[in-house]
Amino acid sequence: MTYHNILVETRDRVGLIRLNRPKVLNALNEALAGELGRALAAFDADPGIGAIVITGNEKAFAAGADIAAMAEWDYQKVYGDNYITSWESVKHTRKPVIAAVAGYALGGGCELAMMCDLIVAADNAKFGQPEVTIGTMPGMGGTQRLPRAVGKAKAMDWCLTGRMIDAFEAERSGLVARVVPPEKLEDEVLAMAARIAGFSLPVVLKIKEAVNRAYESSLAEGLLFERREFHGTFGLDDQKEGMRAFVEKRKSSFRHR
Repeated sequence: MTYHNILVETRDRVGLIRLNRPKVLNALNEALAGELGRALAAFDADPGIGAIVITGNEKAFAAGADIAAMAEWDYQKVYGDNYITSWESVKHTRKPVIAAVAGYALGGGCELAMMCDLIVAADNAKFGQPEVTIGTMPGMGGTQRLPRAVGKAKAMDWCLTGRMIDAFEAERSGLVARVVPPEKLEDEVLAMAARIAGFSLPVVLKIKEAVNRAYESSLAEGLLFERREFHGTFGLDDQKEGMRAFVEKRKSSFRHR
């Protein structure tokens, strides 16, 4: 498959997608959204892939939406196009998706990172929701995912002031899972993804689904969902292999079924 706005690689059981519009700091547009959706769908459907990484370059994960393209849009266009829905391919991806963020992740770039299952940041990363400074507001989940990640007070602060947040504040606030030196970012994230991809794929999918359910249901409903998914792992060959390997003091050899 040919892409113009992203670069796609496979590293053993890890799919790597690199946003590739360096002249505009990986500004997000509809063409990139379409290509990202196709690449994610291909990796999701590939039984040889167990985890996916989305990254940018050393200057920017994505500096935001392509404002030059959007500046003259009107209400009829964005409402008629139902603008933003093209990015929802990320949240519909069943396999774990890790955002590896260096440089700017602002506006839509920050929101794209939050659509992923977890964020690992280089220590030069800058996050923010600066839409208020250009007369609009977050539209890809910034007012919804951000409070769930960092709490109401921080989300109000970031969205209402439009200020940039460094990687360490982002980690302290709960937005970022780990902070690493820029030169180690890709290796660290690929190693994390490879570790995840080495576990039983059906179990990994169940864990992702169960954690996400915590944000969308009551505690009682979430616990019931978790219990049923846990019960379901006992129908897997990989559960037998994993527990037998533990008892026999050897490394598991999962077959992803």
